[in-house]
Amino acid sequence: MAETHVDDDLWDEFHRVVNMSSRELRDWLRTESAGPDAEALPDRSGPPLGQRVLAILGKRRTDLVAEDIEAMRAVVDEVSAARRSDLEPVAGQAHWRHRLMSVGHDPLKGP
Repeated sequence: MAETHVDDDLWDEFHRVVNMSSRELRDWLRTESAGPDAEALPDRSGPPLGQRVLAILGKRRTDLVAEDIEAMRAVVDEVSAARRSDLEPVAGQAHWRHRLMSVGHDPLKGP
């Protein structure tokens, strides 16, 4: 496998905006997807980007592939568009918070 380089800025920013642990994110994705039409495979619960974030959190930097880097950029862009740059805890509407939590960012937690 060819080595994929993740620049320091993206690596640091991704880990700054993703403020949920892999366990918190996994539990959230399962909870958010639970219901009468719940998925048959709980390990695949949640949106694809949330699942990709979960996978990235379980990898070493040197094991990332191009798709992981694209997902990292997408998460940083999504959180940055929805939040102030200081990422201070803020309560918002539930659907807004839940959307961000689905990619690993809980707006009620500090950076």
